[in-house]
Amino acid sequence: MAKGYWVVFADVTDPEGYKEYVADNGPALAKYGARFLARGGQVEPKEGQPKSRVVVVEFPSYRAALDCYHSPEYSAAMKLRQGRSIWDMAITEGYEGPQPHHSDLGGG
Repeated sequence: MAKGYWVVFADVTDPEGYKEYVADNGPALAKYGARFLARGGQVEPKEGQPKSRVVVVEFPSYRAALDCYHSPEYSAAMKLRQGRSIWDMAITEGYEGPQPHHSDLGGG
């Protein structure tokens, strides 16, 4: 079964207030088996108009990623980020198909 992911590009406009959202979203994320893969580290924009913060959250399945987002627990936390950040977000299913091989990349 393919994993699910939240992919978020965000600008935090109220860092102190945003901390409330971060503190409150933990129980919902834990309940649905979430794991942070990227969370506010260094970002080097390359194309388009990305925001200053990138967050990638992995879930055990696409269904778990959707269920978490629509859960009452996360809905309550989400209200705490409104007016404190600007988000672009997508929930996506992971890919389990063929991958490039080293030899396909011109390597030895």
